[in-house]
Amino acid sequence: MVFLDRVYAGMAPVTIPNIPPGSHRLNVSAEGFEGILRTIDVTAGAADLAVSLREVQLDASVAVTHKHRIGSCSGQLVATPQGLRYETTNRDDAFAVPLTSLASFELDYAAATLRVKLPGGKTFNFTEPSGGAEGLATFHGNVEKAKTRLAKGDPPAS
Repeated sequence: MVFLDRVYAGMAPVTIPNIPPGSHRLNVSAEGFEGILRTIDVTAGAADLAVSLREVQLDASVAVTHKHRIGSCSGQLVATPQGLRYETTNRDDAFAVPLTSLASFELDYAAATLRVKLPGGKTFNFTEPSGGAEGLATFHGNVEKAKTRLAKGDPPAS
């Protein structure tokens, strides 16, 4: 099913006539697949657009605090189909690792902690600066869904 600007356009393949130039929201979905929501820029004239529902889409981030034995540092956990990275000004803690290489990736919702274990054994315990766990839970869920699909052989979006 194809929607443009939240208006049903039909079943793919579909031709949508008279789209005014500018930015538009495209939503494509099919039973058994993760839907795609994308902003597209339309120019005058005819154009073809192809989407792949098998591609793993992931563009997630969450502000975090990494608890050290003594002290802590702050940064951003960022996840794409290509991997997970911790962006921080503390160069000794920053990392980037493919999603499929994570030794463990566990959320303890009650303790509001996301535990990430890298290959080689280094472990990070992340919390949200606010002290809650909602952002961590959403981030964890999105990453786990992508990891599962990648493990099944679905290709990462480029």
